[in-house]
Amino acid sequence: MNIRPVSGASAAGRRRGRAGAALLTGALLVTLGACGGGGGSHPEGKDGGGKEPRGAQTTQSAAALTIAPKQGAENVDTTGALKVMVAKGRLTEVTVKDGRGAKVEGAISGGGATWTPSAHLAAGTTYSVHAVAKDSAGRTSAEDSRFTTLTPKNTFIGRFTPEDGSTVGVGMPFSVRFTRGITHPADVEKAIRVTTDPPVDVEGHWFGNDRLDFRPEHYWKSGTKVTVALNLDGVKGRDGVYGKQHKTVSFTIGRDQVSVVDAKKHVMKVTQDGRTVRTIPVTTGKPGYETWNGRMVMSEKLTVTRMNGETVGYGGEYDIKDVPHAIRLTDSGTFIHGNYWGGGAFGNYNASHGCVGLRDVRGGYSKSVPAAWFFNHSMVGDVVEVKNSHDRTVDPANGLNGWNMSWADWKK
Repeated sequence: MNIRPVSGASAAGRRRGRAGAALLTGALLVTLGACGGGGGSHPEGKDGGGKEPRGAQTTQSAAALTIAPKQGAENVDTTGALKVMVAKGRLTEVTVKDGRGAKVEGAISGGGATWTPSAHLAAGTTYSVHAVAKDSAGRTSAEDSRFTTLTPKNTFIGRFTPEDGSTVGVGMPFSVRFTRGITHPADVEKAIRVTTDPPVDVEGHWFGNDRLDFRPEHYWKSGTKVTVALNLDGVKGRDGVYGKQHKTVSFTIGRDQVSVVDAKKHVMKVTQDGRTVRTIPVTTGKPGYETWNGRMVMSEKLTVTRMNGETVGYGGEYDIKDVPHAIRLTDSGTFIHGNYWGGGAFGNYNASHGCVGLRDVRGGYSKSVPAAWFFNHSMVGDVVEVKNSHDRTVDPANGLNGWNMSWADWKK
């Protein structure tokens, strides 16, 4: 029998190789364990007790957020539609932006349960909403939404006076006449913001449903700067009708000129900054055509104009095609103007059809006559006060003449 010799050295080598492999594998495991954070580490970041790391939220927040309108909504109304609410928690953050990144101001109310915008939204605009809330355990939840407001078929704007950048007299209100009748006056008034430097309380008053005037309690102080923000874009003026105007208007109050006409004495005293600068003989409305009493604000200056009795209900009593130096005081046709046909009436008796007349020359070419002097020293917004006439006080809505209302009535 042939027996194959077995090398003892080869068997021992194989045993040593297996042992070496085991040692190498053990060393590798130790090395990998060290790279993983040490032999005490556990899968998924848990500690030796199986707990979550400090600060991690272990369960979902109970706070349930709701954003109205819903994600992707279109043709959304600009007023009353946007609202963020939370149940079983309180709101901690609400951010609403338009497509240009401009933030929408709003307020959290109801102890953190509700957020609503402070003003209406713009029409035809896409808005994004991001809201965050916490439950009673301090756990947070978040919600996001995007929606687009309606593009209205019917719109309105406000036509205003005075003009942007103008300098006006101390009696000038800021007056807006709307192109559509307004049935939501509170929303429209809220969309118009008046600020002044120096600060003064300014309030608005509605005349009918299409005109809104703003003024302080007393005449403006000289030098006051007034800024009006017309944020009418998207505001609901009436059902189905929305504003489409977004404009800022600024004007400055000039020197203080108030002229007092005494219809009984037939004179007018012109004061500037409280000092009488000139006394002018005048003629006012004759019996049956008396001039209004009260405070009237200059709204328009015309170097020459035509005055026809038919336009103010006086038939064909007069038609003067070249009345010089005319300044409008009421919408109904009261002017203070030059008069070249009055003869000896000035300072002596009343001969007009309700206007205040000052001596002038035909064509208005002379700068030395009283009418020319007064015209050249007056500006839109100056005040003419008439007293001792036998007519009633002018209606506050007849021209820019809200100064004939008490402050309490104005604010009603």
